[in-house]
Amino acid sequence: MCGIIGYVGKREAYPILIDGLKRLEYRGYDSAGIALINAKQKLSVHKTKGKVGQLEAYCAERDTTGTIGIAHTRWETHGQPDHLNAHPHCSDSGRLALIHNGIIELYAVIK
Repeated sequence: MCGIIGYVGKREAYPILIDGLKRLEYRGYDSAGIALINAKQKLSVHKTKGKVGQLEAYCAERDTTGTIGIAHTRWETHGQPDHLNAHPHCSDSGRLALIHNGIIELYAVIK
């Protein structure tokens, strides 16, 4: 089962989002990811196959600053449990990250 969490506020979003993902671990999942917007309005997306702890380790040496963010845990229903299929998904421009729950059947038309 997927889990989605978001934060917009004055505090750093990363610890809040990671804590939220940990609270959703009981639901089962195969990958986790996070997208953050920092003070310079730069989007950073970090995602991994595996558990939230693996995402934390991956993020340890990366920019996780920002007060706006979204996070996701994914349960494999379609596509392999890998980095490519993990959420958030990012636009080609790198300016938009999105998370969704379920299957987007018309993805080719939307794309």
